[in-house]
Amino acid sequence: MTAQAYSGKMLVASPSLDNDEIFSKAVVYIYQQKEDLVLGLVLNKPSKLKISDYSNVDSDAIVIGVFLNDKPNLKGYNPEIIENTNNAVNIEGFKGKLGDKVLVYTTGKSKRILLWGLGDKEKMSYDKMRSTGASIYNYANSLGLPSISLHLNTFILEKNDHCQSLLEGILLGSYRFEGHGSSHDDTVKKTKQILLLNENMDLEMTNTSIANAVAIAEGVSVARDLGNEPANLCTPTYLSNFAVDLAKSENMKAKIFDVKEFEKMKLGSFFGVARGAKEPAKLIIVEYNGGDKGEKPIGLIGKGLTFDTGGISLKPPAKMDEMKFDMCGSATVLGIMKVVAMLQPKINIIFAIGSTENMPGSDAQRPGDIVTAHNGKTIEVLNTDAEGRLVLADVLSYVNDNYNPKCMIDFATLTGAVIVALGHRATGLMGNNNDLLSDIKQSSSITGEKVWELPLWDEYSDDIKSKYADIKNIGSGGAGTITAGAFLKEFVGDTPWCHLDIAGTAWGVKPTGYNPKFGATGVAVRLIYDFIENKI
Repeated sequence: MTAQAYSGKMLVASPSLDNDEIFSKAVVYIYQQKEDLVLGLVLNKPSKLKISDYSNVDSDAIVIGVFLNDKPNLKGYNPEIIENTNNAVNIEGFKGKLGDKVLVYTTGKSKRILLWGLGDKEKMSYDKMRSTGASIYNYANSLGLPSISLHLNTFILEKNDHCQSLLEGILLGSYRFEGHGSSHDDTVKKTKQILLLNENMDLEMTNTSIANAVAIAEGVSVARDLGNEPANLCTPTYLSNFAVDLAKSENMKAKIFDVKEFEKMKLGSFFGVARGAKEPAKLIIVEYNGGDKGEKPIGLIGKGLTFDTGGISLKPPAKMDEMKFDMCGSATVLGIMKVVAMLQPKINIIFAIGSTENMPGSDAQRPGDIVTAHNGKTIEVLNTDAEGRLVLADVLSYVNDNYNPKCMIDFATLTGAVIVALGHRATGLMGNNNDLLSDIKQSSSITGEKVWELPLWDEYSDDIKSKYADIKNIGSGGAGTITAGAFLKEFVGDTPWCHLDIAGTAWGVKPTGYNPKFGATGVAVRLIYDFIENKI
């Protein structure tokens, strides 16, 4: 089939699909098709296609999940396949331990049977299943298998539990940054076709799981791609154009404000950071109206520093190239936008990004300068490398004043101090509302995107008081991550708000399972969409 033959979400029913005698008796959902990947669901017609036809599925490998101490579910396979598989299980001593596998070669159209251990049923989690999906994909890819088929129901517990997680893992594990040269990734994507064999599973729930997994993987991929792009290409203008294109989706409308409008809009704190840059700064606002008219939106705000030199408070040269990742907060927001555009949840959302470079230009702000933020508070700028909070201050205040949101969540690679505290394992979490913080933590446990709450006691707000202005942009006495959160708290009013410091999780994370070998991770896209779907 050609690359575009069945692109998009569509139901394909064919008397002869590529002259395949099995598909001639089936209905196929093609959920996603690109040149390097096809994902679909085979919906067999019980009246015409018997379960024994699994032996004849034309695939390079059929993958069967096996829980600990269970026997492989080989119902529907011919006697030869059953005998060979059982013999391999006995010889290898395969018990279904998590990650164990047995590869059995067959003589039928399904060239291989791959048994994959899932471990103890009672200990299976969403994140374990997500990692399992990634491991299956990466193993198949390492063998150079062009196609695999998942015997889907063998992986799933009651009520389609873990179906979405399994598929998310496969899709996220298949991510490769296309890059701008031949050395960006030494692993070529060889496994390009994934079929899902469905037996006795709730079709509607399965369809929902597939649609969610595809959309979420697309959103994470968007965030990863944007984060990995170099700063000479991924500029504030690039991000604003990307948002405008994405906002052509249903229920979305984009507004882009240029730096020339900042003074009139009273964005003095944001403008102070943008002054030194040749690239024009942008305030990006996208309204998504999927809920009832008049319903309060949630606000999702991202830091979009497309390159951060530190400004006049210049950073040391070592690893300064990684400062292209300082816009990963905005990449997260745009990734969530992609998911929302595809799934159309019944909710209103304001997506907001403050994007600029932080450069030591001739007009750059200086340490000791005082700027006035959107809410009227004056800020003494003691360190121009603490610039992200200056941008976010105005964007948070602007969204709060103009959209009256029910809650706000911001994402920022804000402090190196969060890496000192949490390493690259967890995102720093702070906020002013216990219910909102609790909801984020619950979504964290489901998605496996770890967060750790840090305190925002009043004493930390004392550390940012200034002798010459209302507040200063760095604290005194340590706790750099927390004082940055205390700074942002000054600009949200009474609106429920939480801050995610993703400096340790947006890149530099150990490549495991569905995390890429290098570069941006697309952190918090999955976390926040789960929050949107299940908590709002």
